Amino acid sequence: MITLAIAEDHQSLVDGITLLLKYEEHIEIVGMANDGEALWEIVQRKQPKVVLTDIKMPKMDGIVATKLIKKQFPHTKIIAFSMFDQEEAVSQMIEAGASGYLLKNSPLEEVLRAIETVAKGGEFFDSSLNIEAIKEGALSTNKKPLLSKSEQEILKLIGEGKSTSEIANIRFTAVSTVEKHRKNMIHKLGLNGKGELLRYALEKKYDF
Repeated sequence: MITLAIAEDHQSLVDGITLLLKYEEHIEIVGMANDGEALWEIVQRKQPKVVLTDIKMPKMDGIVATKLIKKQFPHTKIIAFSMFDQEEAVSQMIEAGASGYLLKNSPLEEVLRAIETVAKGGEFFDSSLNIEAIKEGALSTNKKPLLSKSEQEILKLIGEGKSTSEIANIRFTAVSTVEKHRKNMIHKLGLNGKGELLRYALEKKYDF
């Protein structure tokens, strides 16, 4: 029996997947969540064999949730289910421990094949992804950190809730220098403004 947990905030997709799996006697849906924290709670209680998760979710995104799940339940297999096909998103999920990555425009039958494949210990990636190139890119990126040491330290302070002026005081530097580092991080990480940087910093607290 393949026990499955689903984290997805689009109810129509959840309904479609549920309908698809309704008559699959070897698969049982043991929990459904609309955000990352709820998924984490389900995994702790139910310990499903496979998790199908969106990446962009409230409270905790799929990347952070995957890291937490794989750390405590390494045998749980995780499939990313996302509308984003950017190499960075795919490589981050692979690095976090995902065994598969599907785009949301995939046929539902492909979702079933992915669940069955990863449950058996395999990998399943959307056919539109150049997965070998993405994996090679992830390996080369890992050799050199994306953020500088100063940027990593400032990101940690942002995650601790420090303001720009507080960070400047802690680091004995100018406010303008901290602002410059913020802008550089937003650009490097492909984020949209300070709000997304704060969210990223809060999620990265799990890695500090």
